[in-house]
Amino acid sequence: MPVPMAGENGTKLSEFILMSFSSLPTEIKSLLFMTFLIIYLITLVGNSLIILVTLADSMLHSPMYFFLRNLSFLEIGFNLVIVPKMLGTLLAQDTTISFLGCAIQMYFFFLGVAECFLLATMAYDRYVAICNPLHSPVIMNQRTCAKLAAASWFAGFPVATVQTTWLFSFPFCGTNKVNHFFCDSPPVLRLVCANTAMFEIYAIIGTILVVMTPCMLILCSYTRIAAAILKIPLGKGKRKAFSTCSSHLLVVFLFYVSSSLTYFLPKSNNSPESKKLLSLSYTVVTPMLNPIIYSLRNNEVKNALCRTFHKVIGLRNCIL
Repeated sequence: MPVPMAGENGTKLSEFILMSFSSLPTEIKSLLFMTFLIIYLITLVGNSLIILVTLADSMLHSPMYFFLRNLSFLEIGFNLVIVPKMLGTLLAQDTTISFLGCAIQMYFFFLGVAECFLLATMAYDRYVAICNPLHSPVIMNQRTCAKLAAASWFAGFPVATVQTTWLFSFPFCGTNKVNHFFCDSPPVLRLVCANTAMFEIYAIIGTILVVMTPCMLILCSYTRIAAAILKIPLGKGKRKAFSTCSSHLLVVFLFYVSSSLTYFLPKSNNSPESKKLLSLSYTVVTPMLNPIIYSLRNNEVKNALCRTFHKVIGLRNCIL
């Protein structure tokens, strides 16, 4: 609970209270707990299967599946940061989170920045594969793929370090109740009793840069891809080109629509309750949908899953 500091008007917090879905009846919270737990388990199992299959099956040792594997790792990490604590607040009466725990949760929430850049990297890989197929093995060699993946993973850490350290250096006053199901920057910022104008300007500029820069790269890549696909004669080649892009485009659409609605809508049109619902879409639902989208819309992944399953149970052939 807040502990008064001598000689200061503010308070020194040792913990926060996550309001989460506390206003809902117990029966509804129990239903939400079961729903989110099932989604969480599907997310972990689905993304883990993608990682294991793309590692085990030699036919999936290509840049496309290397980046997909990284995306699955990222989704698992993203979920581990947010969902277990949210499930705890729904199940137990204790909805507190320590000051340090809140800061750590906010810091690693910036894995979302890594996802932005990783989706852009995957779009660039599709561009190279479709527009420069003969040079693709040279351009997207193992070393280049490793560098692009590393750059995507670490892109958000400078932003996270500055923003989290800066925000938690402010004094906090009055209530310690965070009106959200995790320590996101906007609801925590509302508890600060200091002039945060410069921080808010930095946060807006930083968010625009880390979200819109990858978005523009994705748009540029797919503009070139669309132009190249339109030149392909009708037939299997054009269908294959569309199919390899459709899964990625659907994932990009889900991620950017939900995150943009959460962070770029005017405050007057975005109540705390509506923001919680929007946040659920990209923190809980989208990570579950990604492996399903890539599995159901990609014959190579389905065949690899089938081959792996048949190897485990001792059968030889698998044809889908």
